[in-house]
Amino acid sequence: MPTIQRNGESFQVADTGAGPPLLLVHGFPLAHAMWAAQIKALSHDHRVIAPDLRGFGDSVVTPGTVTMARMADDLAGLLDELSVDGAVAFVGFSMGGYVGWEFLRRHRERVASLVLCDTRVIADTPDAAAGRLKLAERVEAEGVEVAVQAMLPKLLAADQADGIPNLADTVATMIRRSDPRGIAAALRGMAERRDSRDLLSGLADLPVLVIVGEHDAISTAEEMAGLAALIPGASFRRIARAGHTTPMEAPDAVSEALNSFLGAPIR
Repeated sequence: MPTIQRNGESFQVADTGAGPPLLLVHGFPLAHAMWAAQIKALSHDHRVIAPDLRGFGDSVVTPGTVTMARMADDLAGLLDELSVDGAVAFVGFSMGGYVGWEFLRRHRERVASLVLCDTRVIADTPDAAAGRLKLAERVEAEGVEVAVQAMLPKLLAADQADGIPNLADTVATMIRRSDPRGIAAALRGMAERRDSRDLLSGLADLPVLVIVGEHDAISTAEEMAGLAALIPGASFRRIARAGHTTPMEAPDAVSEALNSFLGAPIR
C-alpha cells in the first residue's frame, strides 16, 4: 500500500483498480482495512481509494484535536496527490460520514455521488460530547486498550460471527494498530462537529444511498431511515443481521448494495 506525502506528512492509502474513482472513508476507531471486502469487490469496475485517516492505521498522528474539517481537507489533498481530477463517489462509514458532511461543505464539486453508511447527521448532545472527551483523556492516559473495551461491544451485532470467523478479534486488532493520541484527537474532533441537517435539502442533485445494519446500536436503523427520508431522492438499504460495522459484518450485502447503486445513472 503506497505512502502518500502531503505537506511533509505521511498517509497510507490503498489505491487499486481502474475506472470511475470511489473513495472509501473508514470509521472510528478503525482503518482502511475495514473495507477489504469492498475493495476487492468494487475494484473490478472502479478505481478504489481507501486511506487511513489522520491518526489511524499507518497515517500521520496529530495530537490534540483533529476536526472533521481537517480530515476532509486531508482527503481532498490526497486526491490531488493521486491525480484524481474528477468527482468521486464518496462512501463514508460512521466517522467517515461525519467527514463526508465537511467534505460536502468544503469540496462539493469533487462529489459525484454519496453513500452514508451507519452514520449520523446530528451533532453530539452535550452528554455525548462530554463522554467522548472523557474517553479521549482515558485513552491518552491508559492506552489504546481503553478504546478497544469501550467500542468493541458497540460495533458488532450479537450474531455477527456467523460465517465470519474471528471478526471480533479482527476489529480489536485493527483498533490496537492506531496510536492512542490519534484516537483521542479524533474523539475531540467528533465531539465538536457541527450539526449537518442544513445540508440535506441541497442534495437533490446528488445520487445518495443510505445503508444501515438492522441491529446498529449507534446509528439505529430507525434514525438512518429518517435521515434517508430527509434527503430528496435518496435510496435506503437496511442490511439484515448486521450491527454498526455493516461493511465487515455483512460484506457481500454491502458490496452488492454499492455495486447496484454505483451502476445507476447520475441524476
